[in-house]
Amino acid sequence: MFRPGTEDIRLRIAKTPSWQAGQPGSKAPMMKERAQLQILLLQIRDDQVTCLEELDEFVRYSQLEATQFSVLNTFETPEFEPTCIAGYDALFVGGSSDASVTQPNKYPFVEDTKRLLVYCLQQSIPVFASCFGFQAVVEALGGRVIVDKQNMEIGTYSMQLTEAAKSDRLFHDSPNGFWAVCGHKERAESLPEGAILLASSEQCPYHAFKMADQPFYAFQFHPEVDTGDLIARITRYHNRYLDSADELTELLKDLQETTIANQLIAKFVDRILLNQAVTN
Repeated sequence: MFRPGTEDIRLRIAKTPSWQAGQPGSKAPMMKERAQLQILLLQIRDDQVTCLEELDEFVRYSQLEATQFSVLNTFETPEFEPTCIAGYDALFVGGSSDASVTQPNKYPFVEDTKRLLVYCLQQSIPVFASCFGFQAVVEALGGRVIVDKQNMEIGTYSMQLTEAAKSDRLFHDSPNGFWAVCGHKERAESLPEGAILLASSEQCPYHAFKMADQPFYAFQFHPEVDTGDLIARITRYHNRYLDSADELTELLKDLQETTIANQLIAKFVDRILLNQAVTN
């Protein structure tokens, strides 16, 4: 069972997450510096190559250091308590080509993942959840995820922003129609109560949302993955998603750059975790 490092656990628990500093009810008047942030990355990956790639992607686009991330891999540690988040400034949840939230009996860590997400919401702990993480959030908080292979999205897709996105701390300066990497056969059929929809695509009505009045964001698309990352990932996993090598060739021809989507992680760090002022 996963436990935070014993050598500094008391210090971790004693720290007030940086996004709370200066907020009503906060006990800590000082904001953390970027270099002081500590992130727990929940990975749902069953191969080492992709685990390392995903970690590198979150490090790269958060503009943090690798040493600021601790990894909990659910395939290696399928049982864990919600309190494993103690002392971290945020929970990041990655994607998966190895498991589905719709099969909790096959993947026992799905239920512990959902309990961790509920705990983070209850404790107002910042969350940034991508793809599998998005789906786990939906299920954990009362929405519904279905398998929808007919509307599967593999590649880069244009994201349409909602009216709520125009005043959102992460999305307000993102252009409508920006491109993002997608790779999913499951999708949300309904969102949890209290979710504020921020983005959708032609094939997927729910692509990004936040929980009202909480530092809690979920993305069906992959803000951490760029076109180069996708090429490596889909080439490795194409047999799981595509019927032929010709499909792979055609998919790779149509990829678009995803710069705007990739900026969302650093914006989350700056605007949510560090509470920096947002300017137009």
